[in-house]
Amino acid sequence: MALPDTAAPHARPPLDYHTAFALAPIGLVLSRQRQIVDCNEHVLAMFGASRAQLVGHSFEVLYPTHEEFERTGERIAARLDAQGWYADDRIMKRMAGARAGELFWCHVSGRALNPSAPHEAGIWAFEDLSSRRKLKLELTPREREIAALVIEGLTSKLIGKRLTISPRTVDVYRARLMRKVGAATTPELVNKLLAG
Repeated sequence: MALPDTAAPHARPPLDYHTAFALAPIGLVLSRQRQIVDCNEHVLAMFGASRAQLVGHSFEVLYPTHEEFERTGERIAARLDAQGWYADDRIMKRMAGARAGELFWCHVSGRALNPSAPHEAGIWAFEDLSSRRKLKLELTPREREIAALVIEGLTSKLIGKRLTISPRTVDVYRARLMRKVGAATTPELVNKLLAG
């Protein structure tokens, strides 16, 4: 439904919901069964993709690996709140253009329209965090997941529960991350991960 526009049509673009979606200053995606039904211009620019490369395709094209796509889907299904809301920071992959294949930190938030069927239909917002959080390290897929959860401030026990691995395994990965970034403590690890 378009809002009333009192100015001449050539003076400014229409102010309606489609325009708001298309030109929003954050990436927006509508999905069904983890397939992209529609996305806005910001998403296309963020991932360096054309509409044809995204619309009608699985979210998997935006992940570094198939395993990360699958595990993220499992986490979303397990962690929705009662209204279907979910949010996290994760590492995603640009598709094409000068930065094709580049991995970057992305904040994803949104909601499943039916919390009892998390992937049935959803509305998702994507925010590129790369201007604030650089990814300069070579990390394995599991290290990327654990790094994201360490940044959230979760303990090894909570990370293990979320990823369905033992807290001891989380500690092993945390120690690897600390060696890779040269951190002596978890707060220092978080600071170095945030700084890139």
